[in-house]
Amino acid sequence: MAAGIRSPVAEEKPSRSQAEVHRRLKYTSLAVLVVQNASLILSIRYVRTLPGDRFFTTSAVVMAELLKLLTCVIIILLQKRLNVKETVYFLVDAVVFQYQDTLKLAVPSLIYTLQNNLQYVAISNLPAATFQVTYQLKILTTALFSVTMLRKTLSRVQWMSLLLLFVGVAVVQVDQEGKKEAAADSSQNYTVGLIAVVVSCLSSGFAGVYFEKILKGGAASVWTRNVQLGIFGAALGALGLWWRDGDAVAERGFLFGYTGAVWCVIFNQAFGGLLVAVVVKYADNILKGFATSFSIVVSTVVSVYLLGFHVDLLFTVGAGLVIGAVYMYSLPKAAASSSAPSSSSSSASLASPRAEGDAEMEAFLPKSVLSSGRRGVSFSRRPCHRLTAQSTRGGGGGGGGAAAERLCLKTLTT
Repeated sequence: MAAGIRSPVAEEKPSRSQAEVHRRLKYTSLAVLVVQNASLILSIRYVRTLPGDRFFTTSAVVMAELLKLLTCVIIILLQKRLNVKETVYFLVDAVVFQYQDTLKLAVPSLIYTLQNNLQYVAISNLPAATFQVTYQLKILTTALFSVTMLRKTLSRVQWMSLLLLFVGVAVVQVDQEGKKEAAADSSQNYTVGLIAVVVSCLSSGFAGVYFEKILKGGAASVWTRNVQLGIFGAALGALGLWWRDGDAVAERGFLFGYTGAVWCVIFNQAFGGLLVAVVVKYADNILKGFATSFSIVVSTVVSVYLLGFHVDLLFTVGAGLVIGAVYMYSLPKAAASSSAPSSSSSSASLASPRAEGDAEMEAFLPKSVLSSGRRGVSFSRRPCHRLTAQSTRGGGGGGGGAAAERLCLKTLTT
């Protein structure tokens, strides 16, 4: 038995190294979230305000959906160990034969396509910092739809944070309303941009909650769902392109106005969401809230130095309220009132999503990371089961086996 049991000292090094890896991944996730949130808004604003020929935003939406669809198919192919035949059969079964499941994603796909187009309209008519602050209204809409559609409950702190969020956005809009008439660029319409961002927040909240409801109601993976979304998104985006810019695209071409900066925007929009979906595995709600708040600061600072944005006291107060509200909303509800029974039940409920996430990402994580997370449970139980079985066979009764297991567990914990 001594040979089969590892000493606690031998296990300290793997646990410490695992904690170090997790800490690095956590802060890497923070950096990725901040960069993706801030860079997408700033890059879209930059390419939409450059002089010269402008690209068709509808074509950029379609291109981003096609790239996202291709990426998800490649990920599924990697999960199937590069077996093309098995991947094709899997996708045909998931998309065609289970068509009723696929059709459920037509609604969120339509809304996401509308949202992506509205983002281009909003950012083209609003300063990047103003859009970044106002776009946080999606937290409010998502919370309201979650309460009504998913029957979720919010804490008092979260309700208070939503009120602060609304007040902060309103303060920013009052500040920008005074500057609207002084805008030098007559090609930008502040009212159109504001309407676009509000409708985008409404659509984002509804589509996100609806998509979450579908994910909880089925066994399909996130990548399979994104393939289904990508098929509808590309088709609906192409329909919108034909309806809005069909004649111009036929005359000038699908890739008209595409530059290196435009391609960066498209790649960021296509891969940014998938990248965030991966790194969020290592980021808790507090970290995500901090990343969103920090990205507002980054967008504001960059807008001041590179895009000529002017910050005054009223904007600072409004943005500060929004940043504080985002952080407050991300605080865990259990932090306010925690008890022993509730903490044990919450840890059990959190274990299930984590297990699903581990199975989801197993193909992309190093084997050392995956095995180290399971090592503590497997080594401590296996010798006890072996000892219990031997004692049961030798003693001829269940009492000896139970006593042997208690003795073994006591030895391991001391």
